[in-house]
Amino acid sequence: MKVVIVDDEAPARERLTDLLAEVPDCRVVGEAANGNEALELVQSLEPDVLLMDIRMPGMDGVEAARHIATLDQPPAVIFTTAYDAYAIEAFEAQAVGYLLKPIRQGRLAEALDKAARLTRPQLAALASREGPPRRSHIGARAGEDVHLIPVGDVCCFVAESKYVTVHHAAGTDLIDESLKALAEEFEGQFARIHRSTLVSLDHLEALERDGDGRIHARVRGMNEPLPVSRRHAAALKKRLQAR
Repeated sequence: MKVVIVDDEAPARERLTDLLAEVPDCRVVGEAANGNEALELVQSLEPDVLLMDIRMPGMDGVEAARHIATLDQPPAVIFTTAYDAYAIEAFEAQAVGYLLKPIRQGRLAEALDKAARLTRPQLAALASREGPPRRSHIGARAGEDVHLIPVGDVCCFVAESKYVTVHHAAGTDLIDESLKALAEEFEGQFARIHRSTLVSLDHLEALERDGDGRIHARVRGMNEPLPVSRRHAAALKKRLQAR
């Protein structure tokens, strides 16, 4: 069984490595100090299990697990944390998923023996209860991998057919998420300007009218202005005036 250890504290990683040395047929293949590094190792090393802390600088364990869960063959994720406030009830029906520090040899061996993948609903429940209010990155599939896009780099989200196109500093990507869910998650950071478009308020520069009197939004990072529906124009004007 290939294991990756994810914890921002080196002593914690060392302790888990020592404990795993006593578990038969178990091998540590990599270590990471945050969620971004964890996702990179998952895609390059294809481990069977992640032992992952929740509270880490940058991308935390819950957000990393949500991105990892979108992979075709994600590893099992066992959270290791010193905080018991993280919705343990979300895992009541699971054999594994959550180990409190200090981690004991017996509990670790039992969890690895019964390792099971956390479902997306379980991860969503954990994030909504105790995780950060919103993600720091958007995960876009690139073949069998996940490409991470910093939310701060996103200019806008545009719904097209079954997918949403993310326009960002490095280009565009398609994601399989609904515009409604994105609007709810990033309320206050993104605003709807049209039924099919959310724009970053940090990238929104101005509203302007064309020769036919139609309103468009000038968004930093976009080559062309974006159409604004009448129902959203007044609210956008207020946001711009309040700056």
